[in-house]
Amino acid sequence: MANGNGGTAAQGNGGDPQQAQGQAGTAPQLNVLAQYVKDFSFENPNAPRSLTPGTQPQINIQVSVNAAAIQQNDYEVTLKVDGKAESSGSVIFNFELVYAGVFRIQNVPQDSLHPVMMIECPRLLFPFAREIIASTVSSGGFPPLLLDPVDFVGLYRQNLERSQQQNPAPTAQT
Repeated sequence: MANGNGGTAAQGNGGDPQQAQGQAGTAPQLNVLAQYVKDFSFENPNAPRSLTPGTQPQINIQVSVNAAAIQQNDYEVTLKVDGKAESSGSVIFNFELVYAGVFRIQNVPQDSLHPVMMIECPRLLFPFAREIIASTVSSGGFPPLLLDPVDFVGLYRQNLERSQQQNPAPTAQT
């Protein structure tokens, strides 16, 4: 974009670039510093019998999220996905994946930090965990297991309600 002096000025979304640079220091930031498989197990205990086509197995998936501070503004968030496929009381396959990431979270109000760690961070990790599971189940001789998207907001709310029921707030006495 040409300015009145014959030079060029860079603008993003029509804003003043100098103003945007000043606000970058206080704008909320979420950066992925690393992501990795922390623990992974896949079992196909009844192979090769389990590989023969048969009835559709019952598949049970459990998802959980944990977070821990590493240092100021840096947090490790772990996404744990457990799965088991069974048919006629026999285990077809099962897996446990703990996929983690290190996130730098800056300029986020303290009351919003926990939801960011427990909703936004696992939302960023999930597609990678999903791919690992699909590839591994396929390598185990089965069709890829394509996990449905996870509602991390709903999971967060459910866990919050559960913890409030277990630890009710004290009531004021008169």
